[in-house]
Amino acid sequence: MKAELTFDLENPADLSALENPAQALSGAKGLIVIDEIQRKPDLFSFLRYFVDQNKKARFLVLGSASRELIRQSSESLAGRISYYSLSGFSLEEVSSAPSHRGSQVQDRLWLRGGFPRSYLAKTEALSQQWREDYMRTFLEQDIPQLGIQIPSHTLRRFWTLLSHYNGQILNYSEIGKNFGISDTTTKKYLDILAGTFMVEVVQPWIANIAKRQIKSPKFYFSDTGIFHQLSRIRSKKDLLAHPKLGSSWEAFVLRNLRFRYRDEVYFWNTQSYAEIDFVIPDKKGLLGIEAKFADAPTLTPSMRHALEDLGLHHIYVVYPGEKSYKLHEKIDVIPLKELGEIGVGEG
Repeated sequence: MKAELTFDLENPADLSALENPAQALSGAKGLIVIDEIQRKPDLFSFLRYFVDQNKKARFLVLGSASRELIRQSSESLAGRISYYSLSGFSLEEVSSAPSHRGSQVQDRLWLRGGFPRSYLAKTEALSQQWREDYMRTFLEQDIPQLGIQIPSHTLRRFWTLLSHYNGQILNYSEIGKNFGISDTTTKKYLDILAGTFMVEVVQPWIANIAKRQIKSPKFYFSDTGIFHQLSRIRSKKDLLAHPKLGSSWEAFVLRNLRFRYRDEVYFWNTQSYAEIDFVIPDKKGLLGIEAKFADAPTLTPSMRHALEDLGLHHIYVVYPGEKSYKLHEKIDVIPLKELGEIGVGEG
């Protein structure tokens, strides 16, 4: 459908026009596009009235997402709005292009992350520069526009500190102590980054078993390119030598897993060190996903414990190689590119 009207709220003229939305939208019909809605969130209350009165108009609302903005829109437009989250590129998407196939594409997406301009940059240097500029804009412009008054350099230092904890159980006390702030402030800062989808919190799966299970959440960087930028990882060689190599691979697997199964992804961990990276409820019960950066992953006691304790119907071990093979009747090792073929998300 072709847009009849388009408003870009970073354009002062369009922003000024929507100071009086009743006049700007008078008689409008068809598709109306409003971009950068975070610059004028109070517009949602008017849109509720407008869509109720004008059945010939439809709105496509775009902008930098935050959970607070989503909350405001859902409260104002309950029953009148649906959401579509535009995440970065997945391996499935970039591999569908004829000129973008093979392990080099996987490495490029992992190293640069899924933001289109970062992934498609002509050189590594240009990709890194785009990510640096993006983070600066996010901290200096997007965060203040959401009404968050924290100095950009403070949040940047906190964001950098978090890169040392990627893939770990959240411990607000430890993070706060290392940054010199309280547990409450630590949680506030992390909630800001999670609320703007820069990091994601993965909740634990709690099973009805006798073992003592970890009940605190884990967190991961949502985009591996941003994680690598903050960790000063500039090349595949840097990445392979980095102590956070394993957690970077986990985050990469999680991001591609989210592309197929957006909502219910958990992890399972016990105090006796039995664990599985990701647990997903699907139509057959519970499915386990283990992310292993290894040339040839082998069967581990943790995998056996997860099968038995959780009653998993299958475990897929996702590794960076090219060939699939079996470890057990219910455990397969698969390349990342096959993650979309295992039926995840059909529940």
